[in-house]
Amino acid sequence: MGVYLSSPKTDKDSKDGENDKLRYGLSSMQGWRTTMEDAHAAYPNLDSLTSFFGVYDGHGGQAVAKFCSKYLHEQVLKEESYLSGDLNTSLQKAFLRMDEMMRGQRGWRELARLGDNMETVTGMIEGLMCSPRSGQVNGHFDDWPDEEGPQSSFDGPNCGSTACVAIIRNNQLVVANAGDSRCVISRKGQAYEMSKDHKPGLEVERERIRNAGGFIVVGRVNGTLNLSRAIGDAEFKQNKKLPAEQQIITANPDIKTVELCDDDEFLVLACDGIWDCMSSQQLVDYVHEQLSTETKLSEICERVFERCLAPNTNGGEGCDNMSMILVQFKRPVQAGPSAAQQPTSSHQSMEVDKDITDK
Repeated sequence: MGVYLSSPKTDKDSKDGENDKLRYGLSSMQGWRTTMEDAHAAYPNLDSLTSFFGVYDGHGGQAVAKFCSKYLHEQVLKEESYLSGDLNTSLQKAFLRMDEMMRGQRGWRELARLGDNMETVTGMIEGLMCSPRSGQVNGHFDDWPDEEGPQSSFDGPNCGSTACVAIIRNNQLVVANAGDSRCVISRKGQAYEMSKDHKPGLEVERERIRNAGGFIVVGRVNGTLNLSRAIGDAEFKQNKKLPAEQQIITANPDIKTVELCDDDEFLVLACDGIWDCMSSQQLVDYVHEQLSTETKLSEICERVFERCLAPNTNGGEGCDNMSMILVQFKRPVQAGPSAAQQPTSSHQSMEVDKDITDK
């Protein structure tokens, strides 16, 4: 259920942007929740060929969602596989890398800062006591070096976040997802889900959870968490005999790729605060209806929130934080250079393109 306010916070944080291939609008709203734990990222020009969009739904605190919003897209860019055009591998490695980066003194310090729970004097003391320690990861220079300090043995946060990310390069759309946020594409008015919600009841999730020593009670992992994949949640990732992909909770994403065509109109990335209230097809239908009269995409996101917001907290649905990114493709969708072509760097600091096949 969660803890709720006496009245919802309906102020919205919204933004619009575009490049020569797409335009987007995004918005987020705290709603009935006592805190805002969602985060997002929108980089229409991650590099000269590539756009990046992501939504992150935190639980147990905002720190991990904000960490992902700040660093996940940067890590994708740094992966060698990205430069060679292998978007799937670069996304998988970047998701798993988030957990590694949040450990130790430096991870603790950055999470504390992002979570706004470090007092000024504590920050001063930690700054004096910790010192960077360079090293290598997987044979490569580590640009996230360890730090020595009081939290050097920190195993990672016990709060966590979903991550649902879409990369568009030329006419290729690649979606990586861990958790129950969702990406949906509208093709000639039909909703096609580019991700699946990772819930403990799914057979593949249930098997991994039990093999790693976990259990499921009333649809919750170890009786607490109602999703089966997430970044963070270190308490569920302590089996030293298993790799990250086989832990009770894993950050390992499912990845799906589709070649975009002229039938593809838009995609939506949203946290479960939306999907708890509307099905994928209902949301696609609603966006279509709104696009007939509204050109500002962030305004459509805001209208979705108003439609989903519950009048009270009696039922639970419509009471969660809400975040949504709407990306509309400009016509026509044209095949550009091969995905393996090396892009030139033009990473812009914007806030934080018929067969669908699993990869």
